[in-house]
Amino acid sequence: MSKAKVATVWLDGCSGCHMSLLDIDETIIEVAKKAELVYGPLVDAQEFPEGVDVTLVEGAVSSQDDLKLVQKIRRRTKLLVSLGDCAVTSNVPSMRNGIPPKVLLERAYVQGADVNHRPPSDGVPGLLRHAVPVHEVVKVDLHVPGCPPKADAIGYVVMELLEGRKPDIAGKVKFG
Repeated sequence: MSKAKVATVWLDGCSGCHMSLLDIDETIIEVAKKAELVYGPLVDAQEFPEGVDVTLVEGAVSSQDDLKLVQKIRRRTKLLVSLGDCAVTSNVPSMRNGIPPKVLLERAYVQGADVNHRPPSDGVPGLLRHAVPVHEVVKVDLHVPGCPPKADAIGYVVMELLEGRKPDIAGKVKFG
């Protein structure tokens, strides 16, 4: 029997959800028996692969690059999971939403700078007008809130999905 292909993605967030994922302790052994990690911050893959079974997306969609990546992920994955409050609600990244991107960049890179006094331009993705939750730009199959979600909840969700079941997360997760 072939292993399921699992991917993780870190958009505009703090990586706390990935840290919580790493804290699933011995459950990681059970996950490794059933799944191959094909993309994520801990994998050297440069291109999001085709035919992914489950993708866990951490973080809000805040830039043009985030938007393009999450659209590609949706096309190439069977089950997309919004992992954590930033992916589910846009949480902390959305705190910038009341400030136009040009004003935000001006404040950070011109008014707040000691050198250069200009926003970076080479290789920097354009900011979207607002940071938004993943489900506002692509279809999401499961929302797992938490900041970050508890490790045991993540382990439960991943194992249930790998077993072909929809996890019942009521009482296992909460916002914040």
